[in-house]
Amino acid sequence: MSVTTNARGSFALLGVVQAVLIFTIMILTVPLPLVARELGLGPSDVLLLSAAYGLSFAALLLLGGRLTDRHGGRRMIRWGLALLAASSVACALAPDYPVLLASRFVQGAGAALTAPAAVAVVRRLYPEPAAYRRAMASWGGLSVLGATAGSVVSGPVAAVVSWRWLFAVPVLVALAGLLRSGTLPEPDTAPAAQPDTAPDAASGSDREPAPASRRPALDLRGALLATTGVCAASYALVASTEHGWSSPGVLAPFAVGLALLLAFAAAERRTADPLLPPGFLADRRRATALVAVMATSAGTALAFVLLSLYLQQLRGWSAADTSAAFVPYAVALLLSGRLAGPLIARYGPVPVTAAGLALEAAGLALLAGLDPASGYPTGLLPGLLLLPAGAAASFAGAAVLATGGVAPERTGLAAGVFNTAMELGPTAGLAALMALAATRPTVVGGYAAAFAAAAAGLALTAVAVAVLPRGGATGGTAEANTTSTTTTTTNAPERTTRIKEFTS
Repeated sequence: MSVTTNARGSFALLGVVQAVLIFTIMILTVPLPLVARELGLGPSDVLLLSAAYGLSFAALLLLGGRLTDRHGGRRMIRWGLALLAASSVACALAPDYPVLLASRFVQGAGAALTAPAAVAVVRRLYPEPAAYRRAMASWGGLSVLGATAGSVVSGPVAAVVSWRWLFAVPVLVALAGLLRSGTLPEPDTAPAAQPDTAPDAASGSDREPAPASRRPALDLRGALLATTGVCAASYALVASTEHGWSSPGVLAPFAVGLALLLAFAAAERRTADPLLPPGFLADRRRATALVAVMATSAGTALAFVLLSLYLQQLRGWSAADTSAAFVPYAVALLLSGRLAGPLIARYGPVPVTAAGLALEAAGLALLAGLDPASGYPTGLLPGLLLLPAGAAASFAGAAVLATGGVAPERTGLAAGVFNTAMELGPTAGLAALMALAATRPTVVGGYAAAFAAAAAGLALTAVAVAVLPRGGATGGTAEANTTSTTTTTTNAPERTTRIKEFTS
């Protein structure tokens, strides 16, 4: 088998894994009322069950990125997929709520180990800057594709057989990934293990990064503070949608989470090998791209959640019919995702990201016209077509901006931060927007206000991205320097062939 065929096959495998990690977040969103009836759940139980996977996923991503940089992507993919498969089986067989809830938390932990490791392997597959940018442009659209597939598939499956069968998807994909993991390259091996003395532009400092051949320290204190802090603050944001911000059950975990995150930031400045280097987010393009990821993921999650509630609870649609309503969304997403990579190659990630955010804002603005009598063809469908077109472009461009210009030994870190932003977007965004919706006298009026606020936020983010400088992947020189260092031993004609094959 040729090197190019190996690279394309490995990328396809990793792409399916990434999509399924996000698919697994959404598989209970549409059938959640069915789950609640079967297990006899109250509102608080439903709230925690819907958030469990995302909470552990987001909380453990920085640790997952560090473990990837320390132990290598292939090994961490194996560990993460094994955990995902075992916990998915436990979810499918869960006899009661406590077992299902615990299994969802473990699923998120498996995803947090897998997601950064997959990006690290992609970096190894495509070490050339142009090829890696194209790979990450495709990678950015996989997340929203996975979320859409989860919403489209879950309703019919839950209605025809049982919601438990939905967990067969992560089980099968995890097993396939484990069987094929031996064919994946190992990011820790040569030539990436050569010492790198290029300036660390990604972190905004003149300090030389640690050689790739030296494994970074685990930073257990930072991992504990970050994990518990993100988990506590995220739980408070989720709980605020039901209990309100004045509730002790919201204020207490939020205060604890904020204190832990402040302690994490202080500890990282005193640590020789920090989990998240303080200067890593100083790059303006990277920081703005992460905001774009959060805004985009929040907007798409809002559409899925509110429209699912609107159609099922207010219009009386079944779970299967609700899933069918998102089929045009999925088609528009697939078509726009195919265009995102070539557009980034031609115009660069900044204008494509800005245009995507603007399109998504327009789609949400159309949904802000929602009322109790809104028809599907004229009231919902236009927004459901514009929203995915913008989300695909925004995710693709932001993925390039957020992960470019990073030294190879920090690929796991960059992937962990990117995925953390993607998970925190729906958590924080939904909490704020649902709190806004609750202030309106009618349910539909609240939904419309939430859509309008989300549209305004995305429009502002589009402006912030549009004024970014457009040179290079991140505005620094680290990517060019580190890549030229790590690919000098690769045959030039072979590199050219791999890039042409990937971009064809």
